[in-house]
Formats: sequence, C-alpha cells, structure tokens
Amino acid sequence: MKDNQPTTQQRKPSLWALSPLLVFLCLYLVTSLIVNDFYKVPITVAFLASSIYALLITRGLPLGERVTLFSQGASNKNIMLMLWIFILAGAFAQSAQAMGAVDAAVNLTLQLLPDQLLLAGIFLAACFISISVGTSVGTIVALAPVAIGLAEETDVELPFMVAIVVGGAFFGDNLSFISDTTIASTQSLGCKMREKFEVNSRIVMPAAILVFLFYIVEGYRVQAPSELPTVEWIKVIPYVIVLVTAIMGVNVMLVLLLGILSTGIIGMANGSLGFLDWFGAMGKGIGGMSELIIITLLAGGMLEIIRHNGGIEYIIQKLTQHVNNKRGAELAIAALVSITNCCTANNTIAIITVGPIAKEITEKFHLDARKSASLLDTFSCLVQGVIPYGAQLLMAAQLSALSPLDIIRYLYYPFCMGAIALLCIFVRYPRKYS
Repeated sequence: MKDNQPTTQQRKPSLWALSPLLVFLCLYLVTSLIVNDFYKVPITVAFLASSIYALLITRGLPLGERVTLFSQGASNKNIMLMLWIFILAGAFAQSAQAMGAVDAAVNLTLQLLPDQLLLAGIFLAACFISISVGTSVGTIVALAPVAIGLAEETDVELPFMVAIVVGGAFFGDNLSFISDTTIASTQSLGCKMREKFEVNSRIVMPAAILVFLFYIVEGYRVQAPSELPTVEWIKVIPYVIVLVTAIMGVNVMLVLLLGILSTGIIGMANGSLGFLDWFGAMGKGIGGMSELIIITLLAGGMLEIIRHNGGIEYIIQKLTQHVNNKRGAELAIAALVSITNCCTANNTIAIITVGPIAKEITEKFHLDARKSASLLDTFSCLVQGVIPYGAQLLMAAQLSALSPLDIIRYLYYPFCMGAIALLCIFVRYPRKYS
C-alpha cells in the first residue's frame, strides 16, 4: 500500500463505530432542547466535534491515513455534485431576489390562487414539480423563495409554509421515474420502474390526499393582502424558465445556470439590475451557502469513517438476524434503509448500501420485489425528509434563515407517508403485492 493511500478494508460490524453519530445528536439536538434554543449550538460545530471524535476512535491507521479516509468520504461524487448544486442555487436565489423575480412570483401567486387554496396550491405545485424533475433539492430551490415571500405577505408562519414545499418535494423524490432513489431501488431489487410506481403510488397517495385536504381546511384561515401590487410579468420569466426546463427533465445544474443567466439578462434589460450588481448578488448568494457546504463536507467525511469502522454493517447484521416471516422481512427492509439513511444523510446512498441485503431478504422470504423496492424508496425519503442534517432541510433552512428543527415540526406529509407505509406492512397492503 502506498503511503498516501489509506486502507479501504472495512472492519467487523461494530456498535462503537456509530458513537460519532450519538455525539453529534447529543451536542446538537439534546443540548438545544435543554437550553430551549436551537441557535445556541451551531450545527457546523456539532459536526466538527463529532468528526474529530470519529477520527480519534478509528484504530489501526496513522492519523494521516484517517484524515485521508475522512477526505475521501467528503469528496464522494454524490456529495460533490450536491455542492455544485448548492453553489448554483445560492447564486440563482440571490440574483432572482435582487432583480425582483421573487416579489413578482409572489404577487402572481396571490392573484391566481384564492386565499383558501393557497396552501394546497403550493403543496400541489411542489408535488407536480418534484415528480417531473425527480429531485427534491431542485424543487426546494425553485419554490422555497416563493413560499417565503408568500409567508411574508400573508399571516402564515414561515416554517409552516417552507415545510409545505419540503413535503411536496419528497412526494416526487419518492415517485418520479427519473429520481435517483427510484433508479437505485428498482435496480437493486430487479424490477421495472413502472411496476414499482404502481405499488409505490398505492402506498403514498393516501398520505398525499390526506395532507392536501388538510391544507385546504387550513387555507380558510389564510388572509392575503386586500390590495395587491401589479404583477411585473417580465420579472417572473426566470422562474418560468427554471420550472419549465426542470419539468422537461433538463439537468438541475443546467436549469439553475439558465435561471442565473435569465436574471442577469432581464435585470439589465429593464434596468432593475446592473451588471456589477448582478455579479455582486451571485457572490452574496454563493457566500450564503458556505455553512451548508461545510456541513455537507463534514457529514460526508464523518459518515465514511463510521462505514469504515463497521457501523453500517452492524446495523445490517442486527436487523436481519431475527427475521422469520414476511411481515418481519418487510419491517427489516424498512428499518435497514431508515437507520442507514440516518447514518449516511443521503437516501440514494442508503438504498445502494442496503439494496443487496434487501434483495436477499426478498428472495429468502418470497416477498414481491416491487413492494420491497417501494418500501426501500419510501422509508429512505421519510428519513431524509425529517433529519435536520439532510441536504433538503439544510437547503430549505438556509434559504429561509430558519433552523432545520423549526421546519421539522410542520412536515406533515413525510410523517403521514411513513405512518401509512408502516400500516401497509402490518395489514399486508396492497394485497396483490403482499
């Protein structure tokens, strides 16, 4: 082995390997709950402390190789792709704000939707966009600024409005044919995406309908301003470009680049944004993503150390050793991907990690591969949608200047989806696939 390359041999399953995650949770969640202030402990500091701890408990490698292993986890291709999206998202969000696109989109939404349908309309838009583009992050980037503006113009609490967007974003992340999680789960279980969609939609559509009806009822307390400003239609174009190209299935990075270019061109054309002001807005937006980027890098590195030390293997081993019937097998698949997702903070990686085990369980207990794939995807999206250190909640919190925990308590769709998915396991629904 070369001096600059650490060993990649994974250790035996180990409960102790999961202790860095416990350190993080204690520092961030428990301490914040004790002092009743989720801003007292910066999440970056909590991740830094738990990452240092993870390096210290790793045995058998020199310190330099531990740091190299940590860096390999931080530079994982999925994490790096997410960072580029964060950078472009920051530039687009701030440049759109600077040239007036957000205000124009908010005014247009207020004029098009009746007060009582505002909440349900935002949820439906998030569901439609996310199932079209296959990415929850892209949906949050596109709709969160509009939701934030709507909260400012109405009497709706900001965390509640942002949570509507996040919930709808995970509806499409779970069901979309072009979602990474759909591709990963169907490939792992060896079934067709169309068949998985049929089963998956039967599991989650009841949750989406219930939440949609709830938002209609809640919408009756929304009071929009009686006098609305005139809509500057030309300033809505950047959002139209972003939404249309996203729905067409264009790569999310190209979508954001087109959005950034359109804010500059339109802003300079109508005099609302100068050339240097455009550059300044982009720079401010990118700088505003710095904390999110640091958190993502630290989380990726720490979770690679956990994997190397046998933490993921420990979870898989313990959850599969007592399975003895179909219901237990489905619960094991759900628990496996859920706990692994907590450790990896990436639902696609979690599915890829436990996919082979899920396939073994499916074959051993004669489960329907289409339902197993649906459970893999659904429970990974559930966990990804509610962990405060997941990319989606961090992005939503960054854009809205909130704590992720402020948003979590309003995430009705992910929790409802998870409850109904569990019920489907216990009552063996859908019958045809159980």
